[in-house]
Amino acid sequence: MTGLRGQVRDYLALRRAMGFKMEKYGLLLNGLADYLADAGLATVTTAAAVEWAMLPQDAHPHRWKARLDAARGFARYLAASDPAAEIPPAGLLDARRNRHEPYIFTREEISTLLAAAGQHRWHLPAVTYPALFGLIASTGMRLSEATRLDDADVDLDDAVITIRDSKFGKSRRIPVDVTVVAALRDYRERRRALRPVPAAPALFISAYGTRLLGHYAEAEFRRIIAVTGTGAGAVNPPRIHDLRHTFAVRTLAGWYRDGGDAAARMPLLSAYLGHVSPVSTYWYLHAVPELLTLAAQRLENTEAER
Repeated sequence: MTGLRGQVRDYLALRRAMGFKMEKYGLLLNGLADYLADAGLATVTTAAAVEWAMLPQDAHPHRWKARLDAARGFARYLAASDPAAEIPPAGLLDARRNRHEPYIFTREEISTLLAAAGQHRWHLPAVTYPALFGLIASTGMRLSEATRLDDADVDLDDAVITIRDSKFGKSRRIPVDVTVVAALRDYRERRRALRPVPAAPALFISAYGTRLLGHYAEAEFRRIIAVTGTGAGAVNPPRIHDLRHTFAVRTLAGWYRDGGDAAARMPLLSAYLGHVSPVSTYWYLHAVPELLTLAAQRLENTEAER
């Protein structure tokens, strides 16, 4: 027997020879082998393993985790002789029940929120808040990272922002597109007209010229959510952090729709977002149904082309 089913047979035989019963793993891993073969894959990839583990979609997350654990053991066996085999990182499809369900904004909702933020009763906040929220929506950076930015960290000529000492003590440089450059240049000009000599070197400043504090930004975001009625009826009220989630989801969805290799690009998005490992980035595959649907469609299209 050759191919993935043959590899499954050899893996199970080895494990049983070591004293493991593996009673439930035969059908399970043969199912994985068939799934990979139908997708045109000759080995395990992290993305395909996650997609397979989450079948059926209405199963309990504990079942998804157990299926992925089985796939991880098989992938580890394959990787000993196949350098193309990918071992799904531990922690993917964590079965914790208390993780916040993200609110994914539409583009129209983000535009509405930025317009509402520009209606602040004080002139400087009316300039600062749309720029701050727009930057987070456009780059996926954390609120704390954005409020810690200094003017010197933003190089508009080279279209690069330096984020220093982020959540996990790491710094990174992220490229930004022309729309972000234009928005930040406009913000700096309007800020300079209102406060020529700020009291802090910060990019985003308060009405007093000091560095804008995160809890003030959170209060303003809650205000514009209430004013606009955005997310009314959602399981969880939208938060600033959901702008970051939205950026990640839209990026992944775009990769799936354009037919690109989302799995290969995942580490790039992980690095851009400042995740400590790709585990946090892969979380979006099961946190957002839209992504799971797109991933399944990609596999169906691959099978149809064979």
